[in-house]
Amino acid sequence: MRERIGLYPGTFDPVTNGHLDVIGRAARILDKLVVGVAINIGKSPLFPLEERVELVRAETDLIAQRTGTIIEVRPFEGLLVGFAQELGASMIIRGLRAVTDFDYEFQMAGMNRRLDHEIEAVFLMASETNQFISSRFVKEIARLGGDVSSFVPKLTLERTLARVRNPAQG
Repeated sequence: MRERIGLYPGTFDPVTNGHLDVIGRAARILDKLVVGVAINIGKSPLFPLEERVELVRAETDLIAQRTGTIIEVRPFEGLLVGFAQELGASMIIRGLRAVTDFDYEFQMAGMNRRLDHEIEAVFLMASETNQFISSRFVKEIARLGGDVSSFVPKLTLERTLARVRNPAQG
């Protein structure tokens, strides 16, 4: 039987408990999960790419140990389907929080399927405790002095707070 390799792409700026929820559930159905940290020059990230990769790696180590699934964290840029092909991934994992996510993801899945019909889109619904969390909201709330401790894991919380207090850092 072919190894089940999945790709979970995102900018992870910062990685949230919602992302980790999807990663944990994806790890239970895959032999190997690659978390692809996107280089997205269209967005102005709070964290540089290297630090986003480092944080995702640190935050996913326990998930890999708990599930026994190999979890790799790799930066990428360019076409998502091309990266999935390079990895030998048969699935692109996407988390859904709300109906608005579905509209975008449905279109993206259709385009990706046209580019490579062998790669399946697999959608995992966010758990009810994580449905409203987004990296964008975490950054905005943190910048405005709000408490984001229930939205991100501890290391990411420390780094996010340090970064919003001192934007020149990095």
